Order: sequence, then C-alpha cells, then structure tokens
Amino acid sequence: MTFLWEVPVVVDVVCRSCGKALPDRVGRKGRSSVYCSAACRQKAYRERRATAVDTVQGLIEEVGRQVDALVPQPPSVFYSGVSELASSVGRLRRIARVARDSAKEGGGVGRGERREDRQGRERGEGREGRDGRDGRPGRQSPVEFVTGVGVTEVDIGEGDFAALVESYRRELRVHCYRMSGSYDDAEDLVQETFLRAWRARDGFAGRASVRTWLYRIATNTCLDFQRRTARRPQRYEPLPGMNHGDGAEPPVRITWLQPYPDEDLPSTEDQPDTAAVSRETLELVFLAAIQHLPPRQRAVLILRDVLGLAAAETAEALEMTVASVNSALQRARPTLRDHLPRRRTDWTAEADAREREVLKRYMAAAERLDLTEVATLLSEDITLTMPPNPFWFVGREAITDFLRTSLDPASTMFLGHWRHLPARANGQLAAGGYVRRPGTTVYRAQVLDVLRFEGDRIVEITSFEPHLFPAFGLPLRLPADR
Repeated sequence: MTFLWEVPVVVDVVCRSCGKALPDRVGRKGRSSVYCSAACRQKAYRERRATAVDTVQGLIEEVGRQVDALVPQPPSVFYSGVSELASSVGRLRRIARVARDSAKEGGGVGRGERREDRQGRERGEGREGRDGRDGRPGRQSPVEFVTGVGVTEVDIGEGDFAALVESYRRELRVHCYRMSGSYDDAEDLVQETFLRAWRARDGFAGRASVRTWLYRIATNTCLDFQRRTARRPQRYEPLPGMNHGDGAEPPVRITWLQPYPDEDLPSTEDQPDTAAVSRETLELVFLAAIQHLPPRQRAVLILRDVLGLAAAETAEALEMTVASVNSALQRARPTLRDHLPRRRTDWTAEADAREREVLKRYMAAAERLDLTEVATLLSEDITLTMPPNPFWFVGREAITDFLRTSLDPASTMFLGHWRHLPARANGQLAAGGYVRRPGTTVYRAQVLDVLRFEGDRIVEITSFEPHLFPAFGLPLRLPADR
C-alpha cells in the first residue's frame, strides 16, 4: 500500500510568471508559492482571466484539445492528463448547471420572487452603480464586467454568464463555508449566490470588480440563511451509562459543523489572495470558534481580518457605517480569542512530517486492532467529538474505554476490521476509516477522522459521518484484498 506522503512532490524553483529564481523556503511557513512576488501572482491571475477558456466555447475547445492529447503514457503523466480533463469536464458541467438554473429563472425577479431575493435587491446587490439604467432584469441585457484586463460591455447570456462566475466558485465556496461552517450548505449558498447575481446583473456597472460584487452577494446570501436557521452552538450533554471522562466539562457541540477537503481549496494560481485560503482560518478550531459570533459580527471579521477588505469596503458590502464595522470587529475579536484553544501549533515542514508519521502509526495500529499503540499516540487531555452525533469523550482513558469493546474480536460489540486512507481537511491531516464487518468481504466507509496535533501527540479528533468521502477523493467501498 502506497501512502500519499510517499509520492514524490515536484517543487517549483523558478517563478512561473517571470522565470526568476524563487526565494528559499527554509524556515518559512505556509504553502509553497509558484511566483516570486505578489505582482507576478496578480499578473498571472489577470492573464488567466483574459483567456478564452473563460467562455463556454473556449472551455469546450479546451476539453477537445485535452481529449486529443490523451494517449497511453507513463502512469504519472497519463494520470495528470486524465485529471486535467476531468477537472475541465466538471467545470463545464457546473457551468451548464448554472446556465440551466439561470434560464429557469427567466430573468423574472418580479415573478414569484422569494422574500430573501427581495431582501437582496433592497440591500443593493443589483444596485452596484446603475449608471442610468432602470434596473429591470432581462434575459439578454447589456452588462459591464471587469474581466481583469479592462471593462467590457457584452450582451451576456446564461452560458457566458455562468462561465464567468464559475471561475470564482472555489473561493466563494470557502467564503460561504467560513460563514456557515458546513460544506453542504456552502455549496448550496454558492449556487444561490450565482442565481442572485444573474437576477441582479443589470445593476452591475463595473465600478467594482466581479469578484468584489460576488463576495457582497455571497455574504448577504449567507446572512439571510443564518437568519432563517438561527443556529447557535450548544454544550454536549452527558449520556446515561457512558464514561465521558472523570470530571470533564462537556465540549461545545456544533451539530452542523463539517470538514472541508483541502483539494477543493483554490490554489495560489487560481486565488491571488493567499490569505483567503490560509491554514489558520480554515482549521476546525477556528471554524468552531467563529460560529459563536452573531452572523453580522462573523461577516465583519471574515471580510476584514480574513479577506483583508478595508473598513469602508466592508461597510458598503454590509450596508453599515464604518464606525459600526469597527465596533463590530472590536467585539468579535475578543469573543473569537475566548473560544480558540490556548495553544495552536505553528506550521513548519518538520512539524508536518512528524504529524504524518503519527497519522501513519495511528492508521496502522487501528488496522492491527492494537488499542495499546493507539493510546500511546493520544495526549492525556485529548477530546473526541462526533458531529452531528451526541457522543463525546475527554481524556485518553475515556476514549480507550470507549474503543475497547469495538476493537476486541472477542467482544459481542466488535465492530469489525479496519482499513484507512489518508486525507487532508481544513489544512489538517485526516484519515478515512473503512470497516469490514464480521461475515462480510467489503470494507465500507465508516468515519472521517480529522486530527489536531501538538508535538507528537494527537490532542483532538473530530469524527464525521462518511457521506462526504467523495468530496475528499475517497471511495465509499474498498475491496477485501489490498
């Protein structure tokens, strides 16, 4: 069995834009860059925005070129070509979906519009500089868009509009995920954002970039969603007959919290603003902490501290005064600090390698049903939670007591034999667990464990249900034979 970390990684040594040597990464944190400066990153970003692939016809032609270039080659090269083709086809499918949904709308925000849609228009999602227009939406109205190389006015239809906004899907999904804490909800919120943008396209005059305009609509879409759901974090409650840990205070329970697959994050090539996808603002502990903030405070903190918008830009996006934005940020920051762990491990290459080794031992011990070895990898005060389920444990003793009966083949509660595949979620290491129950021959997806480390010990395990395995590139079943 080959683990992901055993596959050699090719690291760029020269800038992909200007060809100059990249700075030495020794001792530096974060993801490796493929550009030598922010200017080169922005230049490459603008060039990609200007390519014909940002139109439906251009993308279809690109798929055709990728198909023609696909011939039997060495496995790694062939896999890379197939992956690029699958990515392009997936993007084309998403564009078609947005175009289909936009066509269903018929441009008629005045016909049967929902309450949240009216709220969106009233908040100015379609009033971004009307430039003398009457604001009435139509199927094929002229719209000015900032494409990265200038402002162009086009008679845009559903297909080209969908192709344009689709290029922002990944970063908007991350934004909606931070706002909602749920991967499933984030996907739905992005789709709703695109539909609102289609309805409001007449009001876009190009005074801000498409990206800023879409972020404004996405933020207000998330705020409307939070008003409807009124979610609030609670505390776990003790369950009768279960050892949660002697004297342990129940941790915070966030039933809607879900993991986010690292492979779905925008790359530094696709997203010039690396702060928007930084590891620190995607960790589960950060996502859990900001769920304690009231929705508008959460929006202000994300727009100001995560995306780096100015106070005036944030105020315009949320229809607040600059003073109100600054006040909300001052209240949000202390609340956030209060709900973050006291210690957060800084990322370094050495720490990452150490954590991968611990994960490897963790998966191997579970597959051997070796509870003693599993216990040696856990910190004394480790916490285990399983959202949305009510189970929770604090402390190594409570967790090993919980696992003992399910890992013992002689127990009547023996769950079965395990296999694991490594994954990454929220910038953290994770393990997809599969169980072959007694009397069966297939390993079925059981749980996705997202791990947090301090040193060479696991200090927190958040276990999620397996329906998101496909989003992480993990199969739902494994054969009995390796």
